[in-house]
Amino acid sequence: MDVDPDVVTVGAVTLLGLVAGRYVRALADAFHQGVPPVRALRGTPPVPSWPPSVDVLTAVVAGLVVWRAGLPYLYFALAGTALAVIDWRTTRLPDVITLPSYPILALTLLPTGELPRALLGAAALAVLYGVLWFARPDAMGLGDVKLAGLIGMAAAALSWQSWVVAALGGQLLGALYAVGLLVTGRGTRETQFPFGPFMLLGALAALCLAR
Repeated sequence: MDVDPDVVTVGAVTLLGLVAGRYVRALADAFHQGVPPVRALRGTPPVPSWPPSVDVLTAVVAGLVVWRAGLPYLYFALAGTALAVIDWRTTRLPDVITLPSYPILALTLLPTGELPRALLGAAALAVLYGVLWFARPDAMGLGDVKLAGLIGMAAAALSWQSWVVAALGGQLLGALYAVGLLVTGRGTRETQFPFGPFMLLGALAALCLAR
C-alpha cells in the first residue's frame, strides 16, 4: 500500500518535536533557575521526561505547522515553542534565542522564494510593536518587539493575509486573557503577564489558516 509522503513527513517531524521538546524544557528550566543554557543542554538526554507536557506541546506544534505551512517553517515552530514556554515561566524572551533566530529563519525560508516579502514583513511588524512599546513601555517589553520581527517574517513569507492574522491574533488573544484575569478576579488593569505566548499563538493560527 502506498503511503502519502506528507503523512510520513509530518509523522517524522512530530517525533522530532517530541525529542526537541525535552530540550525546550531544559532551556526553560535553565533560564528559570539561572543556569547557563549550554550546561543544561549538555546534561539533557534526548528522551521525553515526566510529565511530558512540554514535550508533547512541542511535538504537536511542530507537526501541525509543517502539515499546514511546510518544512521551511519547522525551525520557527521549534524556536517559537521554546520562546513561548520560557516567557510563560520567566517573563523573559532571551536574546540568545531571539536574535540568532533572524538569520536562521531567513535561511530556512529561502526555499519558499518569498524571502524579500518575509523581510519586509519582519521590519513592518517590528516597527508596529516598537511604536506600541514606545507608547506604553510598562505594558510591553523590548523582547516582544524583537519577537514581533520573527513572527512578521514567518507570516509574511506565506502571504500578507497571514501577516495580518498573526499581527491581530496576538493582540486579540492577549486582550482576551487580560479580560479573563479581570473577570475572574485574578488580576487588575495593572497586572503584568507574559505577552510572547499570545503573540506566538496568533502566529500559529496564521500558519495553520494559510491554506
